[in-house]
Amino acid sequence: MEDWFQVLNLAGHVDRADWDKCELRCGDSTKRLLELFDRRGAKATFFVLGWIAERIPDVVREIAAAGHEVGSHGWDHRVLGELGPEGFREDLRRTARVLRDLTGRVPDSFRACTWSITLRTSWAPAILVEEGYVLDSSIYPVAHPDYGIPGAPVRPYRLICAGGELVEFPPLTCRVFGRRMPVGGGGYLRLFPLWVLERGLRQAEAEGWPGCVYLHPWEVDPGQPRVKVGGLRGFRHYVNLNKTLPKLDRLLSRHRFVGLAAALAQRASCRAKWAALDVSGLSG
Repeated sequence: MEDWFQVLNLAGHVDRADWDKCELRCGDSTKRLLELFDRRGAKATFFVLGWIAERIPDVVREIAAAGHEVGSHGWDHRVLGELGPEGFREDLRRTARVLRDLTGRVPDSFRACTWSITLRTSWAPAILVEEGYVLDSSIYPVAHPDYGIPGAPVRPYRLICAGGELVEFPPLTCRVFGRRMPVGGGGYLRLFPLWVLERGLRQAEAEGWPGCVYLHPWEVDPGQPRVKVGGLRGFRHYVNLNKTLPKLDRLLSRHRFVGLAAALAQRASCRAKWAALDVSGLSG
């Protein structure tokens, strides 16, 4: 849950110091999603920026009141490498205080800005454990210039780190000609035909697992202000924004969706047999 001007693809074009001068549209687009989820009987996990929650608290309360899970997306969408270990810890605590005050619950699930738990930030899971988090969804098991751990498991697994472990719920991928392809959401959801994502869901289901699909409120807001961004980053941000909501509606009409914690609860009894990734000694 972030707004159009906070994304990594626009970072070099919208100064962080100017965020409060930008039109805040996240509330309306989030309500659009809430209405769709209610109509389709779907539940979701909303990973909320503390910066956003502080400015539209009533929307966060509405999310919780509707029975959706509320997790932390950090304070103001900084990648973990920029924050560093101590900055990350303070970022988590600041966000948790705001979300606790709005929902009555301390968040125990987390998603990093731009999937930025990587080999270079392998110190982050231990801090999450120390701060009381039990579920993370920040590791994309693919190779990408900005993120990813290519060899990580593609189904929910135990993420072992110094001091304990988390459950890691990666976003959906699809096997195509023996290779992993990211299909779970965001620009992939907007760009690829829906059957590609559904193929990934069928592969996960065949292995007895749920598939994690994600998107952002700004992706159902084709009327957002346009920033002159060329090249691949501009394409990633603006491609098919007008098609996201109807495509999501079709997806929700064909499959049953719940929040991440609720989905994992159905598999908790066999957790000891889950795949595991030990990041306690890794570095990039």
